Amino acid sequence: MIQEYIARPFLLEKMKFDLRVYVMLLSLDPMKIYLSREGLARFCTVPYKEPTTKNLHEIFMHLTNYSLNKYNDTFVHTDRLTDGSKRTITSVLIQLAKLGTVSSQFC
Repeated sequence: MIQEYIARPFLLEKMKFDLRVYVMLLSLDPMKIYLSREGLARFCTVPYKEPTTKNLHEIFMHLTNYSLNKYNDTFVHTDRLTDGSKRTITSVLIQLAKLGTVSSQFC
């Protein structure tokens, strides 16, 4: 897993989010990798504010982990794939394309 905390992240709906992409490495020599067509977007459940000594303890604002956020009262659980606290990457890319943030060719 590769991660880096970004103090001024790009937000969607005022929430911090991450994209989980699934890759399977079949062999090293020759290198053969499969990339899943779909992935997961995980959203925080509290609107983001830049880190300060007063809000660093607010895990629901800073961490996108589903295993944590599912316990917050503001977690939005839905069977729809286009909204809520867990979504498909495709739905997020479509939303970003509508905002002009990414090219629609990625959707």
